[in-house]
Amino acid sequence: MNASTSHATVPQFDTDILLVGLGPVGAALANLLGRYGVRVLAIDKATAIFEKPRAIALDNEALRILQLAGVRDGEFETVAIPQVQYRSPLFGRFARINSAGIIDGHPALVTFYQPELERLLRARLAQYPGVEVRLGVDLEGFVDDGQSVQARLKDAAGQETQVRARYLVGTDGANSLVRRTLGLDFEGRSFQQDWLIVDALDVPVPIDHVEFICDPRRPTPRMVAPGGRQRWEFMLRPGEKPKEMERPESVRQLLAPWCDTRHIRIERTAVYRFHAREAKQFSKGRCFLAGDAAHITPPFAGQGLVAGLRDAANLAWKLAWVVRGQAGEHVLDSYDTERRPHARKIIRLALMLGALVMPQNRGVAFGVHGLMSLLRLLPSGRALFEDLKVKPQNSFDEGLFWRVRGSERLRGGAMLPQGWVRPATGGGPVLSDDALGPQWGLIGFGVDPSASLPAELLQRWQAAGGLVWQWCQRSQAQHLAPPARRLEALDEALLPRRVPLGWVAIVRPDRCVLAEGPVSKVEAMLRRALEFVAPPAPASASARVATLPTPAHHMQGAKRAA
Repeated sequence: MNASTSHATVPQFDTDILLVGLGPVGAALANLLGRYGVRVLAIDKATAIFEKPRAIALDNEALRILQLAGVRDGEFETVAIPQVQYRSPLFGRFARINSAGIIDGHPALVTFYQPELERLLRARLAQYPGVEVRLGVDLEGFVDDGQSVQARLKDAAGQETQVRARYLVGTDGANSLVRRTLGLDFEGRSFQQDWLIVDALDVPVPIDHVEFICDPRRPTPRMVAPGGRQRWEFMLRPGEKPKEMERPESVRQLLAPWCDTRHIRIERTAVYRFHAREAKQFSKGRCFLAGDAAHITPPFAGQGLVAGLRDAANLAWKLAWVVRGQAGEHVLDSYDTERRPHARKIIRLALMLGALVMPQNRGVAFGVHGLMSLLRLLPSGRALFEDLKVKPQNSFDEGLFWRVRGSERLRGGAMLPQGWVRPATGGGPVLSDDALGPQWGLIGFGVDPSASLPAELLQRWQAAGGLVWQWCQRSQAQHLAPPARRLEALDEALLPRRVPLGWVAIVRPDRCVLAEGPVSKVEAMLRRALEFVAPPAPASASARVATLPTPAHHMQGAKRAA
């Protein structure tokens, strides 16, 4: 970080990224940027984290993103959730989601304690010398002049600081000042129902799963959480006033059907209304939105924080590669193109699940829950929920990737599967994301993809932050020459059904597949990939322009908003 003083009055501060808001999404993004070697100034108007649980659920995708951010397994406590049940007073259990098992190296669904995760993410920032955190600091305003973002900050003592950043990211929550300053509409709706959240400790005989009591008289989700916690959410009836329902005697009366309330400890009560909103754009000029600043998801799918972590993983590497001069600014256009449609799909999923949970009268409940009970009699209907097929895949329709029709094994725009591997350099088994590291990957399955590549092309790939890997199954390893970067897959079922021997994939740092094809096409694929991300050639290097053509015509997606 470069700090200086202008006219000995207002301190001046230069950074690559000004990050506004240091909740879990902002802290995860700061860790990713720090891991990529980017200078970050992260500010938050609060002086400490909020010491009460709010978000409670993470899925395998979120855990994988935290892994990319450097969080190791077991560093914060989680409870694996084997199933999610939907119950009706008329039909009993009318739907079930099977969330047991491991996907991409992580449990499909866990609950967690948000303050613990936030403390961990903030503590990890100390290992990155390029990341500076300032708490108790407000963003007073900012201007995007097209070359940088000029921002004014003020601390609790009234001291102002002028910051010049190459880019600004707002992770400052649903009431985002960054979004409002950019003039971006927050489209969608807020619902009129009030919900009372109750977090309790020392609950006798707690459940080990998540269940939704879909009673039109009072819908009530409840779930287990780490530290001996359990959460209930009660929809308030017309005429019930939030302040009255938050009183200890009211809370214990609501909990009485589930447990002996004499011995439990109430950790938190809060009344909220849920929202389904998204910003009209996730970026404008040199400014970006992530997390609740960009979208708010109703709670019924447990995807609110997960969606924000997807934002962080998608945006972090793109900012880093542009800042480091290894990619052109056009790659930043793909953030909105890729993330906004998927965030909208998740909001729609949550609204659909909400319709199951909170029908307002017995007639609607009878129709909705009865239909779901009938669908469970059909294998395809049962699989829709039980096998999580109802959840939109984290796969993009447009963005920074390409597909060749008829030649899809891993699918461009989708995430590379993760499994346990053993590097050829030795050591014990590791998850493949850890082995690949925070770089681009050129991966050959059962083949060395670099064997026939020209030296100049490999040098360009390495200069762009790329590595070359050979990924083989354990049964094949003894028959292959040992390149320096070989990964031996320890899970025989991980890839063979999808990927034939001799297949090659180009994988982005966020583990999204940019392109794939047979090894015979690897040189053309790699040249095109470099064109996709290449920064503009300097005017003085016009003789080299032929090797780095302008990539804009390849990019599927929206243009950067002015």
